[in-house]
Amino acid sequence: MKTGDPYRPTRPNSSAWVTVINADVGLVLVHNHFHLNFLSNQTLPISSITVLHHHNRYPARDGVTELVMEPPNPSLDEFSQFPPLHLQFFEPPPNPSPNPAPAPAAEPLGPPPPAYPDQLLSFPVPRKRRRGRSQPNRSAFTVSFHLPNVPTTNLPPNKLQVPDSNSNTNANSLPKRTPDIGEEIIVINKESTSEALTALTSGFPADSLTEEEIDFGVCRVVGGIEQVNYILVRNHILSKWRENVSRWVSKEMFVDSVPKHCHSLLDSAYNYLVSYGYINFGVAPEIKEKIPVEPSSSKLRVIIVGAGLAGLAAARQLLRLGFRVTVLEGRKRAGGRVYTKKMEGGGGNKVNASADLGGSVLTGTLGNPLGILAKQLGCWLHKVRDKCPLYRLDGKPVDQEIDMKVEADFNRLLDKASRLRQLMGDVSMDVSLGAALETFWKVSEDNVNSEAMSLFNWHLANLEYANASLLSKLSLAFWDQDDPYDMGGDHCFLPGGNGRLVQALVENVPILYERTVNTIRYGSDGVQVIAGSQVFEGDMVLCTVPLGVLKSGSIKFIPELPQRKLDAIKRLGYGLLNKVAMLFPYVFWGTDLDTFGHLTDDSSSRGEFFLFYSYATVAGGPLLLALVAGEAAHNFESMPPTDAVTNVLQILKGIYEPQGINVPEPIQTVCTRWGSDPFSLGSYSNVAVGASGDDYDIMAESVGDGRLFFAGEATTRRYPATMHGAFLTGLREAANMSHCAKARALRMRVGRNPSKNSHTCASLLADLFREPDLEFGSFSVIFSQKTADSKSAAILRVTFNEPRKKNHEGSRPDQQHSNKVLFEQLQSHFNQQQQLHVYTLLTRQQVLDLREVRGGDDMRLNYLCEKLGVKLVGRKGLGSTADSVIASIKAERVIRKTSSTSASKSGTSKLKTGTLKQKVVKYELKKAKTISNGKKSVPSPNKPITLLNSKMVNANVSEEHKITNQVPTNASGSGQGVTY
Repeated sequence: MKTGDPYRPTRPNSSAWVTVINADVGLVLVHNHFHLNFLSNQTLPISSITVLHHHNRYPARDGVTELVMEPPNPSLDEFSQFPPLHLQFFEPPPNPSPNPAPAPAAEPLGPPPPAYPDQLLSFPVPRKRRRGRSQPNRSAFTVSFHLPNVPTTNLPPNKLQVPDSNSNTNANSLPKRTPDIGEEIIVINKESTSEALTALTSGFPADSLTEEEIDFGVCRVVGGIEQVNYILVRNHILSKWRENVSRWVSKEMFVDSVPKHCHSLLDSAYNYLVSYGYINFGVAPEIKEKIPVEPSSSKLRVIIVGAGLAGLAAARQLLRLGFRVTVLEGRKRAGGRVYTKKMEGGGGNKVNASADLGGSVLTGTLGNPLGILAKQLGCWLHKVRDKCPLYRLDGKPVDQEIDMKVEADFNRLLDKASRLRQLMGDVSMDVSLGAALETFWKVSEDNVNSEAMSLFNWHLANLEYANASLLSKLSLAFWDQDDPYDMGGDHCFLPGGNGRLVQALVENVPILYERTVNTIRYGSDGVQVIAGSQVFEGDMVLCTVPLGVLKSGSIKFIPELPQRKLDAIKRLGYGLLNKVAMLFPYVFWGTDLDTFGHLTDDSSSRGEFFLFYSYATVAGGPLLLALVAGEAAHNFESMPPTDAVTNVLQILKGIYEPQGINVPEPIQTVCTRWGSDPFSLGSYSNVAVGASGDDYDIMAESVGDGRLFFAGEATTRRYPATMHGAFLTGLREAANMSHCAKARALRMRVGRNPSKNSHTCASLLADLFREPDLEFGSFSVIFSQKTADSKSAAILRVTFNEPRKKNHEGSRPDQQHSNKVLFEQLQSHFNQQQQLHVYTLLTRQQVLDLREVRGGDDMRLNYLCEKLGVKLVGRKGLGSTADSVIASIKAERVIRKTSSTSASKSGTSKLKTGTLKQKVVKYELKKAKTISNGKKSVPSPNKPITLLNSKMVNANVSEEHKITNQVPTNASGSGQGVTY
């Protein structure tokens, strides 16, 4: 759900969140069209899941759906009304949505355990509201689950043994020993159910690691029992932090609760959660005390462009890490598109109120970092109530029966559109959601009266409000791609406005206002940010400007941004929402509702003042806001403020005067112009026709070899167009910048004096090749996993002295080579059984080409000599360029690891048969989080081969291609209003 203009509001969706957890082992997640994933070692038969009621897909009045756990009833058959149900180990029916669930399903840990008494759980689960106004109370549905209970009797209090059906050994007869972290599932306490739910609200998948965690190297093995134990430890830390978000959570708090043999996982989880700002962030006194008074003299200089939520979140996190931070803001205020304006007037009877002219609604309180900030500040939150009456053009209330029918029809159209995009496949990327909806409506509009048509247009306007886009520009395929990640909980107003959060975040942050940035230079030596006649120099720069500013080209990047990022900027949509804020002398509309709507008979102006927000209970005064969405929002930019206010008052008088209620003249009004504001040029992002969620990932990629970074709501595919999404991207990029700084520092230490560091680099090289990134035959390769640039450097090692194996590629003994003498020399050394490693520096593309050469190692060596003409040298012959590459790769791997010495192996992992599914992605297809523009010297293809070390032998080994866990790695400066 995306609410909170200009960050978007609630919007329709036909999927639901349902989570059921086994308190002893793990959890089952039913999520987004009912995908199930398992953390425990049990499968759940289809017969144990029964739908009891499902009249429609609306939440109850309190915004949640109650789950009642009852035995399955085979007589009930209402699955036909549900989205397809996906269960592991069963052939799944087609998914009506092309958007995958965020967490991949994992294989079970072992054979199903013996049957035990069933454990039934019941708890409320948040569901998404479907549109700008909250839904009336409808019949909810309940689901029945049977969860097997794993007994824990006769076990140590901190252990949970996984049953082994193939073993009859008496455990008491075995010698006692300290178990390994990957041997058994641990039990930290009895609250694993609630702790798993807490982690789920923070955006972590139920039974697998995030790509971010894998990149960080939280586990030695991805997919095994060690991963399960890590997840339990991580959830425990998160839950402790949530118990009191005003305290600093230290690692020492968990030493006693986590078994000693899992302290390495405690290190991993704690370091990861702190680094990426999942815990210990915010504005509580204990948190602020951790920010050093003076930055470390050795720390790097960071320039942040933009003092919105993303920039402020990053600034505070970087300051805590000791960086020297400077924030440049073009406006006279901080907050960006979050802007709370103080309105007042009334003469002798003075009234005042705080109006949120930008982002206004906290969309979901479960895991929302802005809700955590509010809690740290001691602020209470006002739940947006469900009551939302709609009024016709003549001011009379809409007939409830017609309202319910049109709403049901509209939701059915959305379901049809979802099925249509599945049938269309990739073609749906070039079709708009509006075209599909209007086509379906025309087919079904027989005998539709004018009131029903106006209601349909109101729903379309609300959808345009939800996405800040004309429906004709919204992608049919991916307009709702972020739905699986919506945060649960109530939608809330923050009394006094969201400016209270901004005010707390700017405290002690060095911000220079009225600095309009026009140029950003980045290179190997650092960055320069030019604002007018001033030049600011630093080591790294974080750009948090809105997508609309990037689209306008008002900031020049030198060198130009990579083409893939330019294409993503162009493809993504960026829309508009405007408001009219009105301060009245008293509340005439009543205090029993927070929203009400108004219909129109003109489809072209359907978004004009279609929805009203009442802030009387939270703003400190009688404040009313009217929203303008869709095409009307663009026309509103040129509408005189007096005309806008006149039109709004006409609507209000048409509604309330027939009820005998006088509508007074407003004391003060403000009309927003977000599209004309040069520092925003719009409201928030959306997935336009031709775009996809991948474009958000591209927007988040850093460029310039870790010099230029990006944050903001348009850089997160999970939480785009939301205030909390912007804030989270700031925390994310602070972590990424810190990691890049560490990597660069390590490279500099190694590269200062290559001759003095030759032994160090040799040791690093040997260590790195223990876990090569690619192996084929006698060839091993290491390279950076943070860039997919085909021209980036890779180090190739050729190993000789291995036993001769049958060559499956059919190399013939009499095969002729032009360098016969060379291979005879290699063969003689093979007979002496002396190990030899020779190296060369290649580009990544050359490595890929070499791997595809057929005919075994002989032909590959011939390819290196004849085609590439490279040097095969000893370690010292690689030179200082290779030293830098080695240090960079080593630093990258270190960053993905925790500080625990027991988890010091490479972040890449190998899995044995029978463990959980390994996440393996070929590195050629790996998404680049960093695109390197740095120049690296690589051998010239025309350079003749020089044999510097003749201890080479020819070993024909079997062709075993190994790719290890390559994982793919957001017109005045003082305000946005026209005061009337």
